[in-house]
Amino acid sequence: MPWWRADEPTQVARTLVSRAGECACLILLGPVEPGSCCPLGYQDQHAARSATITQKSSTMAGSTTLGTNMIRFCLLSILFSVLSLPCDRCRLNAADDRPNIVLIMADDMGFSDIGCYGGEIATPNIDALAARGMRFRNFYNNAKCELTRASLLTGHWWHHVGASATARYSEPTYGERMREAGYRTLMTGKWHAGQTPFQRGFDRHYGLTDGCCNFWNPGHARDGEPEPAKKKVRRWAIDDQEFLPYQPPHDDFYTTDAFTDYALKYLDEYKDEDQPFLLYVAYTAPHYPMHASEEDIARYRGKYGAIGWDELRRQRFARQQQLGVLSPHAELSPRDPDLPAWRDIPATERDDWDLRMATYAAMIDRMDRNIGRIVDKLRDNGELENTAIFFLSDNGACEDSADRSTVAGAKPWEVTSFQTQGRNWANASNTPYRKYKTTDYEGGTRTPMIAVWPGVTEPGSITDRVGHLIDFMPTMLEFAQAPPVDGLPGNALQPALSGASTSRSWPLFWQFNRAKAMRDHNWKLVRYGNSDWELYDLDADPTECVNLAASQSDKVNDMAAQWQQWWQNK
Repeated sequence: MPWWRADEPTQVARTLVSRAGECACLILLGPVEPGSCCPLGYQDQHAARSATITQKSSTMAGSTTLGTNMIRFCLLSILFSVLSLPCDRCRLNAADDRPNIVLIMADDMGFSDIGCYGGEIATPNIDALAARGMRFRNFYNNAKCELTRASLLTGHWWHHVGASATARYSEPTYGERMREAGYRTLMTGKWHAGQTPFQRGFDRHYGLTDGCCNFWNPGHARDGEPEPAKKKVRRWAIDDQEFLPYQPPHDDFYTTDAFTDYALKYLDEYKDEDQPFLLYVAYTAPHYPMHASEEDIARYRGKYGAIGWDELRRQRFARQQQLGVLSPHAELSPRDPDLPAWRDIPATERDDWDLRMATYAAMIDRMDRNIGRIVDKLRDNGELENTAIFFLSDNGACEDSADRSTVAGAKPWEVTSFQTQGRNWANASNTPYRKYKTTDYEGGTRTPMIAVWPGVTEPGSITDRVGHLIDFMPTMLEFAQAPPVDGLPGNALQPALSGASTSRSWPLFWQFNRAKAMRDHNWKLVRYGNSDWELYDLDADPTECVNLAASQSDKVNDMAAQWQQWWQNK
C-alpha cells in the first residue's frame, strides 16, 4: 500500500531524527530514493528543519481522540509544509557540487592601494585573482569597521541588527544560515561584534573578537619583552575559548600570518569532507597600528619620500585610468584642503612620513603573500576550481593621526610602537575619491571588490554594477541553493558575476555618527554634521566634485525624505 494511504496512521508518522552537522531531518517511512532520506520524487529537495515538527507529527499520530482521516489530513498538512524546504541531509549523502566560498576582507585599505586598482604596492596574488575574475567599479561598504561587519554578516542594514564591539546581532549571521544549509563554516581574523563567531554559526574560529590590536603581541608582555603598545586590552577567541588578553605562543607572532596559518589548518582539517565550506578571513591589515617587519619595510623605504603624496595620487590616478577601474568621466579630486602640499613639508620631516607609508605598504604586501598561501592551499587540495573567492575592504583608508607608542621613537617592527598612516597618506590611498573612513563620501565607502567564480566570471572583466555588503547574504544563499530569506535588502550577485546587465532594486543608505548619505541609481546625497545636504551625479561626477544641490532642490528634498524614512524604519 502506498505510504500516503496507510491505514495505520502511526506507520506514516513514525520518524527518525538523524544529525548531519546541525541539521535534523524528518524521515518518513515509505518508498524512498536509494540512499535518500526523502520520499520518492523528493530527493535533494525536501526535509524538516527541527525536532518540533517531528514531535508534532508523532503526537498527532499517537492520538486516540482523532479519527484516522483527520489524523491523516493533519499529517499530510505538516508533510507538505515541510516539503518546501531543502533537504540538507540528502545533499550531504549525495555528491555535493555546490561551490566552496572564500571571503577575504582587508581592514582600512584604500581604493587605490592594490595593483589591480592602480597601486604601486606589490600585490601579485590579489592581482592574479582579478585576472581570473571580475573587478567592481562601484562596490560599497559601510565606512566603519563594525558597521560593515554587521551588514556583511547578517545581510541587513547595520542599524536594524545593531553594530558595536559588544553587539548581539538580532538576525542570523551567514555562518548560521550557511551551516544550516549544509556548509562547513570556518573563520579566522577580526570579528568586531558581541558574542563570538563560534556562538554565531561558525564551526571554527581563531582570532580577534575586538576592533584592532598590536600585530606583534595583542596581549601583555612576554618574558623579557617590554609592555606592548595598545589602545586597550583586546578580546580574542579560539573556537569556544575566550581570552582577555591573548598571549601569543611564540616570539615571531604576527597577526596576518597567524590568521592565515589557522585558515590553512582548517582547510587541511576538513579537506576530505563531502561537504562544501565557507571560509571567512578577516585580516586586520592595514589597520593601525602600523606594524611590519624591518625586512618587509625595506622593500618600500625611500620610495614615498622621493615623490610625496601629491605625486603619488597623480601616478595612481593615471594607472587607474589605464586599467579601466574608473568611470571614463572620473576626475582626480583635489587634495584635501586641510592638508599641506608635499613641497611644503620640511626636508627634516620627510623621512618620518616615508617610513609611515613604507610600513603601510609593507602590511598590504604581507597580506597579499598570505592570500597567495590560501590560494595555493586551495589548489593543492584540489578545491580551487570549485571555490568562489571574494576580496574587498571594510572601509576606506583612515585619517587618524595619533601616535600611541609607549617608547618615543619606537620603530614599526617593535612592540612598543603604535603609529597610524595619517590623513596625508590616507588621502592618497583613497585616490581618486574624497575623504576617509567614517565619512560617507566615496573615499570612505567605495571599496575594491574582486570576485572569482571559476567557469562563470569572465577573466579580467570589470563591471559597473552597483554592489554593497548587504548583497553577500543573498549571494551565499543562492550558492547554497537555500531558500531565499524574506526582508533582506540586498540582491544576489550571481547575475552580475555571469555578465548580465543588472541594476539595484533599492537605494543604498549610510549613517555613522554625524555622517549621512544615500545613493539611488546615479544620484548621491551626502552630508556631514550640520552642513547642508550635497547632491552629486555619480555617472557624470564619480569623485563628488560638483555639488548640484542648489539647482536640484526637489531631488534633494525627495532623497532627504527617503533617507529619513529609512533611518526611522529600523
